Parts: sequence; structure tokens; C-alpha cells
Amino acid sequence: MEITQVPEGVAELVVAFSLVIGGNLLLLFLAQRAEMLSLLWSITVVSAPIQFCRYSSLLAVLVGILLFLLTSFSDPGTVKAENVLNYLSSYPYDNIIYVEKKCATCKISRPARSKHCSICNRCVARFDHHCGWMNNCIGEKNTRYFMAFLLWHFLLCLYGTLILSLILVGQLKEHKVIYILTVYYGIENSFWSLAPHIVQWLLGTYNTHILLIVFLAVVSLLLAGFFIYHAHLCLSNTTTNETFKWADYISWKTRVNKAKASSAALKEGACRGGLVYGKTHSQERRCIWPFSALRWEEEEAAASKENLYDQGMLYNLFEIICPLSERASFSRRKAL
Repeated sequence: MEITQVPEGVAELVVAFSLVIGGNLLLLFLAQRAEMLSLLWSITVVSAPIQFCRYSSLLAVLVGILLFLLTSFSDPGTVKAENVLNYLSSYPYDNIIYVEKKCATCKISRPARSKHCSICNRCVARFDHHCGWMNNCIGEKNTRYFMAFLLWHFLLCLYGTLILSLILVGQLKEHKVIYILTVYYGIENSFWSLAPHIVQWLLGTYNTHILLIVFLAVVSLLLAGFFIYHAHLCLSNTTTNETFKWADYISWKTRVNKAKASSAALKEGACRGGLVYGKTHSQERRCIWPFSALRWEEEEAAASKENLYDQGMLYNLFEIICPLSERASFSRRKAL
């Protein structure tokens, strides 16, 4: 009996889709429960009608699922023989981390900022990374959907955390827990005195709610950190792939510059009589070090990051929202 192998990435996609659907349905369930909304109504200062909360929560879930599907199944910006000349003109080589070369698999010129994904088996323009959870590359055309997905689900998790917290506050108010603790048990009416007893009551009565609050809070923090990191990359017009390339380049350039600086310092020290026979090692170091430090500072500046594609925050943001390949001018571009 032959065992059919699951295609690479499908398992992660199914798990991710299940998590997204399950998480969104959980938040929808919280918002749809009338008794929960009635509690929320009683403790909020500015309240919306219950019907509005129900429909808005349903809309929020549908938007979250739509963003997931767009990120997973949209074209990330595939470079083909038909559009490679346009991409070559749109993304010039900086001759630092990108030089002219051909893709050995696709047999076409590889534009700057693109990369051949071995999983998707295609070259992707402005390649950021291959997301296993989405089973798709994040590239020029779907970075906007990916960023919207992160931001939207961060807000949904934050919404769920706040809703559950407000529900617990409403339960405390309905059961008059603070009143009972202070009047019948004689506990001092202060935060530090009441907090341990309230926490104990909540853990014993609403342990599932507490677990969900902690889970949603942790997930929202992770999504917020991931979104902030990628927002920084987008605003500086850099990709995750390029951060590794720049790190490798600067590390290599720094080693080269350090070797040049040391060599130049030794030569200069020898010319100034720093390596005269009979001098001690400490005397040689005192003689050579000033020149070595001066040269090292000059060479270190040359090893800094010079991002050719950073055109300012506003332009960089516009490039994410409206990719170059979707503009009217893209079809008229030709490689020089």
C-alpha cells in the first residue's frame, strides 16, 4: 500500500487556516453572546447598540479570513520571461548586495531584490521571505496583505482580551465580590488587600476565561512585535532577505577593512621607525595604535549600509500599498 506524501507547506497552511478560523470564531462567539454584551453595556461609558456589536464582530471575522486568503493565495510578484525586462528596469542593481546574474532554474535574468524560492519554484520580485504558515512567498504584490493581516489580527486579539476582561469585571460587579469581601470578611478596601482574594475567586470560578485572556494577550504581543518589525522594514524599503544580505556584506566588508587598516598601520609604523630592532612589544603597540585606530575609523564608515532603494518613508509606504508592477508606467518600462 502506497502512502501519499502531503505536499510541502500544505500541512502548515491547514494548521494556520484552522487557527485563524478557530480564533476568529472564538471572538465572534464572545461578541454574539447576549449576556456578555449586556454586561459590557453596563460597565462601559460609551456603548454601541447590541445589534451593531453583533454585525461588526461578524464583519471583523470575515475581514480577518479574507486577509488570510489574500495573503495565502495571491501572486507575490512572480518574475516571468514576459515581465522580466520591466522588473529589471524597475529595480536597478546596486552592485553591492545585488549584481547582475541569471536564475539557474528559471533561465531568466534575476532582477535586483528578487530571489528564487525553492519551495514555490519561482522567482519572486522584492522577495521578503517564504511564510510556511501562509504556504506562500511574501513579495512585492502581497506584502500589503501580509501587513494588513498582522495588524488586523493583532487588533482582534486585543479586542478579545479587552472583551473578556470587561466580562470578568462585570461578573465582579454583578456578584458584588468587593462588597462581600470588605463588609462580610472585613478585608481592607484597598487594591493590594483585595487583589489576592479577587484573583483567587476569578481563578476558581472563571479559570477558562483567565486562560483565554492570557493566551490572547500573549498572541497579541507577538503579532504586535512582528508587525512593528515588518513596518520598520517597509518604511526603510528593506526586506527580511535584504537584512541578512546586508549583515553578511557588512561583516565581510568590516573584516576586509580591518585587514587593510592593520596592514596600512604596520607599514606606516615601520616607516616611522615603529618597528626598529630592540623595541619592546608594548612600545611597538604605542607607536602603531594611533595610526591603526585612525585608519580603522575611516574604513569602518565605508562599510555602512547604503540602501539604494530607500526613497523616504512616504514613498516607501506608497510602494507597499501600490506596488511598482501594478502601476501604469510598469508596462512601459524596458531594461536599459
